[in-house]
Amino acid sequence: MSDNDTTIQSLPVLTAKDFTSDQEPKWCPGCGDYSVLQQLKNVLPELGYPLEDIVFISGIGCSSRLPYYLATYGVHGIHGRALPMASGLKVSRPELSVWVATGDGDALSIGGNHFIHTLRRNIDLNVILFNNEIYGLTKGQYSPTSKVGLRTVTSPSGVIDQPFNTAALTIGSGGSFFARAFDRDGKFLRSILKRAALHKGTSLVEIYQNCPIFNNSAFEALTSAETKGDFTLYLEHEKPLIFGKEKNKGIVLDGFHPVVVDLEKEGLSTSDLWIHNEQDLNKASILARFADDELLPRPFGVLYAEDRITYEDALTSQIHDAQDHGAGTLEELLKGDNSYVIK
Repeated sequence: MSDNDTTIQSLPVLTAKDFTSDQEPKWCPGCGDYSVLQQLKNVLPELGYPLEDIVFISGIGCSSRLPYYLATYGVHGIHGRALPMASGLKVSRPELSVWVATGDGDALSIGGNHFIHTLRRNIDLNVILFNNEIYGLTKGQYSPTSKVGLRTVTSPSGVIDQPFNTAALTIGSGGSFFARAFDRDGKFLRSILKRAALHKGTSLVEIYQNCPIFNNSAFEALTSAETKGDFTLYLEHEKPLIFGKEKNKGIVLDGFHPVVVDLEKEGLSTSDLWIHNEQDLNKASILARFADDELLPRPFGVLYAEDRITYEDALTSQIHDAQDHGAGTLEELLKGDNSYVIK
């Protein structure tokens, strides 16, 4: 091509197969990680990035093997440190699409401090938190999200720690995007992953993921065909909070207290129900706490999405402002504007 040729070279059309690496996934049969991997391979071609501009960074855990199984750049890091590595990469190379694969133990235990500070900074990262409520890779110790009473190799008499509520922790830390999905609901998971990828800022997707070996059926009430309708609430922006097998139950607010109502028995219509607004921080905080109340359904979908400046954009702006003051020497910088004389 000559220097004067301005022809735009179109990118090749990618498919899920293009994102499949030559490594065979090494997860247990029945593990939910397979589903997440497949939906990622389905979503990534739709984002418009070439393979070389996508990076997956992980810590330690079953989910953290993910970078091996995608034909993108990737880093398998150390326990709990995926987020600071990803933050440094995104700040230095903001044009890249940077993803983080982490687990409930990796992110919320040893990586807990990095987790909250990444969220408040709002770096443009796509964080996928695989939550199976157990340490799977290290053979079944209880994790920061394990339910009270769960008997494991490290809690033979039952867990006594109060588990983290990932949604409440994310929103309370200043997170600008939180969504929740299942491993086995592929179509819905795919839509949530794409929505998260398009968010400008730190997107956090918590995926309930079954560990068939060490914590099998942890989410049975939420996934079983017999009980799912009564225990799950699928959120849609500007739509009423309605659920139940027959779509006959809903949520209303009594002040700041959510209440389950039966539409038929109480003579209510959908217009009487709580209308979901992804941008309402107060209501998102209430929705996040649904997970703490067994009488309330578990919300799935986008709980909260806020449009605000990212850390890397603010940093770039700050650097440009400093440069506008003009160039100087290191000696001038160290000397500063003020000086004093010692007599």
